[in-house]
Amino acid sequence: MPNCTVEEMPFAKLGRREIEARFDGGEVSSDGGLLLLRQVERRLGLLKQVAPVLPDPRSPLLVRHTTEQMLRQRVFGLCQGYEDLNDHDRLKNDLALQTALEKDRAGASSPTLCRFENRADRKAAVAIHRILIDQFIASFAQAPEELILDFDATDDLVHGNQDGRHFSAYYDNYCFLPLYVFCGEQLLVAYLRPAKKDAALHAAAILKLLVTRLRQAWPGVRIIFRGDSGFCRPLLLSWCERCHVHYVVSMAKNSRLLTLAQAWRDEAAQQFAETAEPQRIFGEFRYRAGSWPCHRRMIAKAEHNAQGPNPRFVTTNLRDAPQALYERMYCARGDMENRIKECQLGLFADRTSCHLWWPNQFRLLLASLAYVLMERLRTLGLAGTDLARAQVWTLRCRLLKVGAVIVRNTRRIRFFLASAFPQREAFHLAAQCFASG
Repeated sequence: MPNCTVEEMPFAKLGRREIEARFDGGEVSSDGGLLLLRQVERRLGLLKQVAPVLPDPRSPLLVRHTTEQMLRQRVFGLCQGYEDLNDHDRLKNDLALQTALEKDRAGASSPTLCRFENRADRKAAVAIHRILIDQFIASFAQAPEELILDFDATDDLVHGNQDGRHFSAYYDNYCFLPLYVFCGEQLLVAYLRPAKKDAALHAAAILKLLVTRLRQAWPGVRIIFRGDSGFCRPLLLSWCERCHVHYVVSMAKNSRLLTLAQAWRDEAAQQFAETAEPQRIFGEFRYRAGSWPCHRRMIAKAEHNAQGPNPRFVTTNLRDAPQALYERMYCARGDMENRIKECQLGLFADRTSCHLWWPNQFRLLLASLAYVLMERLRTLGLAGTDLARAQVWTLRCRLLKVGAVIVRNTRRIRFFLASAFPQREAFHLAAQCFASG
């Protein structure tokens, strides 16, 4: 029997007036921004494309929650900041969420969503990645002249004795080692990997698949592969040279490289001693590592500051001037780390706490789908506003978390959004941008 007694919470008086608070306000939601996410999804059709590739062994006669509705529930929940399945035991009754799911009754419970996630398999993961790449291609109105593919790995700590659990000496913990690929702010790949090998595991195969697909769409596009020293592998570099892919890849310091750059290092140290100002001197030379089949162009940055020498090395087959290549081309890859943080911290991609491998890969992809929706929202819907460069947690707090009183009857669903909402102009602009009827 339900408990109909609503306990009142004690709060201090405001002057002579009592303050009363109880959870009995009725159909009120703090997630009015789900309307925007629904609008973005209706325009992109991203989740509608993903739903058919997910396995569903259920009898159609017994289905209460379709695959697409459960996919929407999980992805929209991540966008709104609800990382746990348990959150949905109450959220399923939120009329804002139900509207976003295209439903007029409660959404799926946490056990139902758990079974949904555990149906994921390798075939579904491959198909979802194809859809992500197709969405990326469709986002261009005309063929781009150049694409820079940023590869990077990150640690994802495990939560127990899970499949694929390995100890990483580099991160000094048990973790997974997912590989991300971005082009600008757009996500192309989120590939879960065990941490038993290095950061370049399967990177060459993924780069080959990406280049093949992108050149099918745009035969004349110039492609640049960019990565840190974890991706400076002979297989990757040789493949890029054979297939006319440009690369800019950092290389770890060694005694031979330091010797070859000694003159620039000495000059930077001398200038710092004379001026007490940080110094940067750039140079280049041809270098062949023991595992390389040929000499390659190496860019050296000889930096000296108050903390001492800080040399860096980058290998490339581009012809730009050394300083421009390092500062404008290579250093720009650092922005990718912000995109990974958005996925890992803002959209809970590190919530890979399932026991089995493929459900964890699916959770990584759920966060990736949420990222695509949020990225399209800010890039297209919020262009020209102060939120056009906002990260996902800022978008959530300032735009999507808006209070709404909801009235639903047989004729319409009315959202009475908070009158004092500070971002009402941006909200209206985004809604108009993605309006598709």
